[in-house]
Amino acid sequence: MALGSLLPELLPGGSGRTPLIERAARWAREKPDAPAYTFVDYSADPAGAHLTLSWAETDRRARAMAVTLRQVTGPGERAALLLPQTLEYMMTMLGALYSHVIAVPLFSPDLPGHADRLIGAYTDAEPAVIVTTRNALPHVEKFLADHDVPQPKEIVFAEEVDLALADRWRDETIAFDDVAYLQYTSGSTRRPAGVEITHGNVTANAAQLWAGWAPEKPDPELVSWLPLFHDMGLIATMALPLVRGDHAIYTDPVSFIMNPMRWLQLIAGRPGKNVYTAGPNFAYEYAASMAAPEKIADLDLSGLTTCLNGAEPIRTSTLSMFADALAPAGLRPGAQAPGYGLAEATVFVTAAAEDVPPKIISVDREALTRGDLRLREDGAEGTTELVSCGRPCGQFVAIVDPEARVEQPDGRVGEIWVHGPNTAPGYWRNSERSQETFGGELSEPGDLPSGPWMKTGDYGVVHEGELYVTGRIKDLIIVDGRNHYPQDIEVTAQEAHPAVRPDHVAAFALTGEETERLVIVAERNRRVPLGRLDVDEVESAVRAAVNVEHEMSVHAFVLIEPGGVSRTSSGKIARAATRQRYLDGDLATTADRLATRR
Repeated sequence: MALGSLLPELLPGGSGRTPLIERAARWAREKPDAPAYTFVDYSADPAGAHLTLSWAETDRRARAMAVTLRQVTGPGERAALLLPQTLEYMMTMLGALYSHVIAVPLFSPDLPGHADRLIGAYTDAEPAVIVTTRNALPHVEKFLADHDVPQPKEIVFAEEVDLALADRWRDETIAFDDVAYLQYTSGSTRRPAGVEITHGNVTANAAQLWAGWAPEKPDPELVSWLPLFHDMGLIATMALPLVRGDHAIYTDPVSFIMNPMRWLQLIAGRPGKNVYTAGPNFAYEYAASMAAPEKIADLDLSGLTTCLNGAEPIRTSTLSMFADALAPAGLRPGAQAPGYGLAEATVFVTAAAEDVPPKIISVDREALTRGDLRLREDGAEGTTELVSCGRPCGQFVAIVDPEARVEQPDGRVGEIWVHGPNTAPGYWRNSERSQETFGGELSEPGDLPSGPWMKTGDYGVVHEGELYVTGRIKDLIIVDGRNHYPQDIEVTAQEAHPAVRPDHVAAFALTGEETERLVIVAERNRRVPLGRLDVDEVESAVRAAVNVEHEMSVHAFVLIEPGGVSRTSSGKIARAATRQRYLDGDLATTADRLATRR
């Protein structure tokens, strides 16, 4: 079954056919003194120093950056953003959109945990220019010296751009098909690739996100800490305010990780506003775990209109944990909005943002592995819970049998395919993979477009007009001819013993002689003291639970030290990367840790 329709303003001749970046100049004319972007700097002030640019200042800085980029390189060349998440980062992105120089939103090389991603993305993009800051320059120089990566022709310092250059910028025609930036995928299943995001894509997805978040309320504002090098962070923080000239308040991810209460405090600090925010599943669980009653006593979250949870899978336990922890602070039951998206669709595909509590269904796990959605009573044996990711806005979503290329009926699992003005044209310099992902054609389209469809690589099902994501195709574990979703096994493992750290488990398969073999890698829960930990007991508990719950044996179970399970840039479990580290013997096991203590 297919969902969705196109937004009228995005059709030929519609009002939305103006490239999004051109709206910066419009808001600079119509509301020059209104706030556009506020960066909250916790490194300068533990209480958070608020640095705000008006729309007039934003447009002037963006034009000055456009002139600066064009002085050192030409249209179509790439500019890599290797700088911290600040106002300068945002102004560099906007300047690149003006300049026809293709931005590559990355990060300062000293950001921990992302070295391999940076090397892969930077090398693939072959940037002519690096934009950084004086403070980050030593890290950039070390990165260039230590790795076999292309050397840039120029290095531009974002904070030293001469604002007087803005007067020299002359507007150029920006076509919807022009590539605006390269969004590198987070690499959850294979090596990161640069998705070519066009000006048409970013314009459409900003409008779709705006419409999908039900924003017909006065004085909307966005609050975020999400990384701007990630698709969700970039579109929500940069593009969404450009749609109608509204205000975005953001900080950096490290500030959130150091103290997740800062996120909630920023939201509560906007009285009289309708606040929108977004984050992956782990962020909501992390914030809820830290929201002790005394910490939220003075917070008022009644103005939080929508908080988009954009991770697969979305944990039902996280939804209830966040709702219960923050209800005393005024969080409305309908504020949480599970959604679905991916870089190949710019980011936003669906959301359940209808001011009602998230819809959760309990289904037969065995039937689901066979591709059928069968509802069961909540909590019944052999069930799994699925969270509705809502409906698409301004695009089509179809559930398709990928082999027959035929749309599946309501209640039948298939691959999620997407068609709309937000789907990218392809991957940077990778025509074979582009055709594989973006060249989907329906053999029996009926009333739907025959193509091109973007094949997401995710399994999903439509039930009562809403999308439920069931898992990654490449992550599916097939043992003795039966399909198993890894997230179900991971939940079973983490519930088997308190020494297993919740949401830090990776289940994957290894090729065996006759069938695939299940491997589970789980992080140790710090709350269980090492002195009282029996690794064999943990392994026995996990093996027994998986055997009983899923009727399958565990080939190998490895308990590792905290932080060892690989994650994508959006916080999802990177099973393929963890699998490779397991095969390479690179995982720091708890057994080894205990051996060194004896």
